[in-house]
Order: sequence, then C-alpha cells, then structure tokens
Amino acid sequence: MSSIQVRPATLRDAKAIAQIHTASALEAYRGLVPDDQLKAMSSVEKRQAYWREAIEYCEPQVQVAIDGDKIVGFVGFDRSRDEKSRQTTGEIWAIYAAPTHWNQGVGVALWDAARDGLLEEGCTNVTAWIPLRNERALRFHEMAGFKREMSTAKTAVIGSIKIEEVRVKRPLNA
Repeated sequence: MSSIQVRPATLRDAKAIAQIHTASALEAYRGLVPDDQLKAMSSVEKRQAYWREAIEYCEPQVQVAIDGDKIVGFVGFDRSRDEKSRQTTGEIWAIYAAPTHWNQGVGVALWDAARDGLLEEGCTNVTAWIPLRNERALRFHEMAGFKREMSTAKTAVIGSIKIEEVRVKRPLNA
C-alpha cells in the first residue's frame, strides 16, 4: 500500500518543486546531455520563479506528491499547448519524482491526479512531449497507456541545448 498522497501545490511548495525538477532532470539527462550544458540547466532559482508563477496563475495546474510530510514529486498539466490541437486535448507539461523516490509509485499517483484533473476540465485525450533518449520517461508513459506519435518528432531548444522530442498521446477514458 502506497503512502503517497497528492494535493494541489501552494506557493510555499515552489522551492521543493524546483529542487525536485532540477535534481530529477540532472539525474535523467546525465550522459544524454553534455555536462557543461547540464550544469547550465541546474538553476533552482529560475525553476522556482517559473513554478511560483505557474502555481499562482494555475497555468499549468500543479499538484504535488507527498510522502509523510515531504514533497517527493509534482505534475503540471493543462490544455494542450500544441497549435491545431482540439480544445478537448490536455497535456502533461511536466511530471517528475525525486530520484530518491523513483520506482515507488510517485509517478503513478501523479498521473492519476492529472488524469482526474483533465477529465474534470472536459478533456478526452492527453499528450506529453518526451525526449527521445529519455528511456525512463518513455517507458513510464508507455506503461500508462501512451503511444508514440513518431511523425511529431522535433528538435526542442532548452536554453542552449537541443533535444529531440516526440509527442505521446492516449485517450483519457481508457
């Protein structure tokens, strides 16, 4: 039985979210992105400002996973940002668990919360953009029922880093 609880994020959670985002990204992209570029991505302060704003304006909606009294993961979700997507298409903007809590049900709890939130918003499908070389993230999404849309593969620029991404998609009611 998992002790993971999920609740809406508050402004006080922004620093913990930024720390998890940074730590998880550094661990996930080690070996995929050159170390100097990885270091450039590791500003907790910039991420904290981003997540504070997201929480304040609910764009995206942000929920946190709690184990005991500690935040161990987060998810950001909302309507799809993709041009030409239907109004009923949602998107997982970000889903991260602290590396210390990988493979412990945090991602599943966050995905369940995001799915429920998107269904409440009237969404019928959900997408996410995943770096092609991030096998852990691709496996997680595929286990959650997402299918790769290889025709969507594109190069995303994050700061000075170029990453090949692919969109994954699934119906919400399945």
